[in-house]
Amino acid sequence: MSLRVSPGVLVLSWYPPSLADDNGEPTEDLVPVVLDKHHLYSYFQHVAFHIQPYRGRNDQSVHDNIKYIIDRYGDHGAFYTFTSSTGKSLPLFYIYDTYLTPPESWSEFLTPTGSHSVRGSAYDAIFIALIVEERHKHDILAGGFDGMYTYFASNGFSFGSSHQNWKTIKAFCDGNNLLFIPSVGPGYIDTSIRPWNNHNMRNRVNGRYYETALQAALNVRPEVVTITSFNEWHEGTQIERAMPKKTGTRVYLDYQPHGPDHYLELTRRWAEQFNKEKEQWLM
Repeated sequence: MSLRVSPGVLVLSWYPPSLADDNGEPTEDLVPVVLDKHHLYSYFQHVAFHIQPYRGRNDQSVHDNIKYIIDRYGDHGAFYTFTSSTGKSLPLFYIYDTYLTPPESWSEFLTPTGSHSVRGSAYDAIFIALIVEERHKHDILAGGFDGMYTYFASNGFSFGSSHQNWKTIKAFCDGNNLLFIPSVGPGYIDTSIRPWNNHNMRNRVNGRYYETALQAALNVRPEVVTITSFNEWHEGTQIERAMPKKTGTRVYLDYQPHGPDHYLELTRRWAEQFNKEKEQWLM
């Protein structure tokens, strides 16, 4: 179960009941535990859902997923709703690898005239798509999504994850009434599971990589910033407490010479800066 976090909100990777990724087990039984125990982490007030790709996923199955999640968890106090500039509060869902389904199919679900539209219904929400390639921004708009996020923590890995492109993406979103949600991370290294992926490794540089990404995000004045991720240990992107650890031949990244809370402290500091700057943008 992979976690991502925006300040105050834990974003939980989600698969339908009995399904999982290729390397894990079904985790739906753990969702109520996460919702009930979120208060144990002082930096999470709410939980949102990050819908993962699974065999057979399409616009209709995601419609069914949204109905299931809202029916089952929508009344929970920890269930996250996003308040838009119009003052309306709706659940917010991230949908990973949205480009795997054509925009004309998404539009049947996400536009008011679609054959099984959720717009204006009890299952209406804010739906955020993944932008990887530049052309995806047009597909996201045509599909009826409410915004886009970049996900990847490796600057330069994709068009969407490249800091230098965020100003252009934000301008496109502003011009089309879409949310732009840049994603940042403290570094990236996944060669323990993808030995061939050396070129996408990004060194933490004792926190400087993370702060550079956070500054790049704030420079485009977004409403939301997401952090990839809270505990992606095998990709070196985790920000939770970390002390030196070795298991067999595996050495996990730690934060020395800084303390175990280094990245949580950086996150808190930048979240406070983000909130302060946002107040000025909205004046």
